[in-house]
Amino acid sequence: MPDADITLRPEPPVHAREDQIFPRLGQPLIARIAAYGAEESPASDTLLFGRGDRGPDFFVVLAGAIDLFDADGGYVRSYLPGQFSGELHLFSGRASLLDGRAAKGTRLLRLAPDAFRRMASAEPDIGEMVMRAFILRRVDLLATGSGGITLVGSAEDPETHRIREFLTRNAHPHRFVDLRDPAAPEALTAEELPAVLMPEGRVLSRPSSAQLADLLGLNAMPEGGATYDLVVVGAGPAGLAAAVYGASEGLSTFVVEAEAPGGQAGTSSRIENYLGFPTGISGQALAGRAITQAHKFGAVLRVSARAEHLDCSSRPFRIALAGGETVQARAVVIATGARYRRLDLPGYAALEGCGVYYAATPMEAQLCAGAEVVVVGGGNSAGQAAMFLSRSCAKVHILVRGPGLAATMSDYLVQRIANSANVQLHPFCEVTSVEGSEFLTRLRWRDRANDTTETRDVRGLFVMIGAAPNTEWVSDCLTLDPAGFVPTGLDAEGRPLASPYATTIDGVFAVGDVRAGSVKRVASGVGEGAAVVSAVHRHLAG
Repeated sequence: MPDADITLRPEPPVHAREDQIFPRLGQPLIARIAAYGAEESPASDTLLFGRGDRGPDFFVVLAGAIDLFDADGGYVRSYLPGQFSGELHLFSGRASLLDGRAAKGTRLLRLAPDAFRRMASAEPDIGEMVMRAFILRRVDLLATGSGGITLVGSAEDPETHRIREFLTRNAHPHRFVDLRDPAAPEALTAEELPAVLMPEGRVLSRPSSAQLADLLGLNAMPEGGATYDLVVVGAGPAGLAAAVYGASEGLSTFVVEAEAPGGQAGTSSRIENYLGFPTGISGQALAGRAITQAHKFGAVLRVSARAEHLDCSSRPFRIALAGGETVQARAVVIATGARYRRLDLPGYAALEGCGVYYAATPMEAQLCAGAEVVVVGGGNSAGQAAMFLSRSCAKVHILVRGPGLAATMSDYLVQRIANSANVQLHPFCEVTSVEGSEFLTRLRWRDRANDTTETRDVRGLFVMIGAAPNTEWVSDCLTLDPAGFVPTGLDAEGRPLASPYATTIDGVFAVGDVRAGSVKRVASGVGEGAAVVSAVHRHLAG
């Protein structure tokens, strides 16, 4: 618990961007914020917000301090006079990660959640400062694991990999303890692993992603029985753009995501040809910024909630989610994207997550460091993965069925691969077998041009060979094209519809990779997601 005398507290950690992470507001700014709240002087040790709380109030410290503590009671730091409380959970509706208690002699300015949102919107310069600080505070929590959970398991176990990927892509602070680490708890049995150790002492054995999402407070709660103006199904670039533009234009917006925000783009280590980011940006960072924007404007996001059926037989539309929930919508944007195809090889399925991957992130790169790896595919995702892995892997082999990369990959990546010392392209090649009992150790490929085979000891196989649309859940409502994608822009008789993203069902739209004929690029998906909102407005007005 906090010390009665603030001078006895440990010095808070100093960050390189301290002034941006924990800015001190001057009196003119505090006076403007005061119009949205009220002053109070809580007694020493008053709990102002607790770990697990949703929608806590926003505080500006006028005198004294707010002391922050993690789950085991350890002191983290203090908000001092002129500083304000909170991080991204104030926008997202997620659960708080730390306890905040009033120190002796504290005087505060308190804003209720609705008042805080009004202030952030009506005072854009203050809102920008607050948003920047919140983003950087979450980055700091992710780096340190403060306020998070502990995952215990084996780095080579597919279930452990699944949980780590889920936590990472959903930006939830956590620590990973490998079984070989001396610090790993000894009381856990092999049957219990991987295990998530909750701060209050609870142990979750092999939890599903949906269980984690609910128990960790990752989901904002939808209004019971509400009908939303817009429900966006899928939180890849196209879906997130639709959510941002829909919510920012006053539509009550609900977003459903089956796994984690970002879609396939969210797994990309570096996107270098996206407008406005000349030095590149990771797919996860881009998705994280988009989610923050959507939350800022009031969109509700539900992750690890797979849409199972779209009922378009009546109005409002009804979307059935796995687990029994139903969401009602006046308009629906389908943005469920596509998933990477798998190789049809004996023993392949057993090695997924154990050396066979569909994304190249720092987690996979660490597992494959110093070893040889194989990337299968000739698109931009494959090229970005190969260049990222080349930083830490001894050798990266790219296998393509065709003669080369020029027809399927951006030129800047083609040139970079050609000039890389440890990336080798193998045209006219295909994987014929994989080996490994618990983890991938070896694979064989065949060169169809000269009818030879090659066997290599490898640590990773990254498969990026085209995609199949995620449209099973709408097949009862919409007529799909032969490949399973959603046709848009034309009615059943082939006449143009009011929007190029409209389907044959009035009020149902499709954008991004799931749409027949779409350009499979992040920028085009974002453009479609932004543009479809005007069609949604016209539908709602009609």
